[in-house]
Amino acid sequence: MLRLLTDRRLLLSAVVIGSLIAVALWPRAVVVDLAAVSRGPLVVTIDEEGRTRVRDRFVVTAPVTGRILRIELEPGDRVTRGEVIARIQPESPPLLDARTRAEAQAALESADASLGHARAEEQRVRATHDQAQRELARTRRLTAAGVTTTQDLDTREAEVVVTKEAVNAAAFAVRAASADVERARARLANSAPASVRTAVAVRAPVDGVVLQRLRESESVVPAGEPLVEIGDPRQMEIVTDLLSTDAVRVRPGARATIEQWGGDTPLDAVVRRIEPAGFTKVSALGVEEQRVNVVLNFVDSGEESASLGDGYRVETAIVLWEAPNVLKVPTNALFREGTRWAVYVVSGGRARRTFVEIGHQTGQEAEVLEGLSERMTVIVHPGDLVRDGGRITTRSQG
Repeated sequence: MLRLLTDRRLLLSAVVIGSLIAVALWPRAVVVDLAAVSRGPLVVTIDEEGRTRVRDRFVVTAPVTGRILRIELEPGDRVTRGEVIARIQPESPPLLDARTRAEAQAALESADASLGHARAEEQRVRATHDQAQRELARTRRLTAAGVTTTQDLDTREAEVVVTKEAVNAAAFAVRAASADVERARARLANSAPASVRTAVAVRAPVDGVVLQRLRESESVVPAGEPLVEIGDPRQMEIVTDLLSTDAVRVRPGARATIEQWGGDTPLDAVVRRIEPAGFTKVSALGVEEQRVNVVLNFVDSGEESASLGDGYRVETAIVLWEAPNVLKVPTNALFREGTRWAVYVVSGGRARRTFVEIGHQTGQEAEVLEGLSERMTVIVHPGDLVRDGGRITTRSQG
């Protein structure tokens, strides 16, 4: 009797231990997150940082070498075309000493006298030429009447040709003498002290706003030195540099949106130009990249876009492709199975691996061409514990 009781206890212990082992080895349901396959709009964009800039900007430079007076205009001040924005006192050469100045004055007087002599000579030869022409006309009439010979006519014609050439030579002599007078006068004029020299006014070429004041305090500047940058902030555009592999996919006229510009709503823009030449830019990771500038225009130049200034940072999203109603699935539900895309579809509390064909993709969603239908439920972020046919449970149920 005691032995029989012992055997029952051993059998009961074996059953309990076996049950515990079966429960421990029984496959548990994997906790997963789910998402639904749905229909809706899908927009594929290239997102990149951009900068605003005034489309037409004018850098006003110093027309002459000299001392520029202090520029009172501030960045943001509005100017009109022709308005004086700066004044430059032209640089004067060293003053002449008394002897050199006297020589220059004498040279001027001598040049004036030579000019007077040349003009008098010109008047004399012109009178001689006029007389020769009258004599020629008289001789022609006499020759026609048979009073004089043709030899006299030839002589008069030769005299007219000679006097005409003399008139031309006298005119050239007057021009040369006039140049000598101007040269002598300029030498005396340039020796005037700077206090009596006229300041050169630098004027605004267009209506606009002062974007930058490149020179402020009084100083000596060479000719061609940039002074002020002027532009019209109402004519604003956005420049973003894309990877060359992305730029070839963009077309002029493509729609774009401007985000993270400081306002509450995105701004509409359109691609105006893709520049034909690229450039090399080093990324934050130290990798050399070939970049291409893409220029965008604001669609509506309203109050919101008008609040942007020159050189402001924005985020651009250029649309490459869009459709109003496509079947789509979250991209975090996709995984590679060999060379094909696949997802785990939930069916009867179990995960079923399903191969799919994918079209256009964004960072969050992908277009489904084949393999899924609307309202199907798929597993997002499937981990290594998820297996085809394995039991699953959602986090909300777990």
